[in-house]
Amino acid sequence: METRGKILKTGLKLFSKKGYLGTTTKEIARDAGIAEVTLFRHFPSKEKLFEEVINTYSFLPALKELLPEIEKLPYEDGLRVIARNFLNTLALRKNLIRIMHSEIPQYPETIQKIYHALIDEILKTLASYFSEMQKRGILRMFDTELSARAFLGMFLSYFNARHFLMRKKYQNSDTNMVIREYVSLFTLGTKKISQ
Repeated sequence: METRGKILKTGLKLFSKKGYLGTTTKEIARDAGIAEVTLFRHFPSKEKLFEEVINTYSFLPALKELLPEIEKLPYEDGLRVIARNFLNTLALRKNLIRIMHSEIPQYPETIQKIYHALIDEILKTLASYFSEMQKRGILRMFDTELSARAFLGMFLSYFNARHFLMRKKYQNSDTNMVIREYVSLFTLGTKKISQ
């Protein structure tokens, strides 16, 4: 594995285990089997490394890859694909999300900005899909970024209840049924009504 990729993978592992605040570049370099100076050749600071880790392993790359494919699908099917991929990404990054939730109030301002920029980019990317569907006359006119936040927020809320709040009702729920129901509700609220 190339050095940069190895550093990112090790960074993800340690940030997920010890958090941003509890992880040092020295530990990342040691676990990646490189000198710390080599790490800094690829990433000039821990902040830059963290930024690249969350950009690489977040939902954003998956969403960008999905959009050209789902634009060919019926609207409701496309939303189901987005929802399933979003929940799968959250499940894969569960430990990182858990530790970030607990640490975020203590993050330096630069890290908070990185985190919020990533969220904004995900929302803008999904909003672009809704805008395209509006241009095609499939969706009624609405604020696409607000709707992107609402759509992902439904699934984030479900994920949090299932994995972090330990709500039995959600732990034993059928995720496919939840996706179907949430997407159906969202579709009813956003599709253009035929005259």
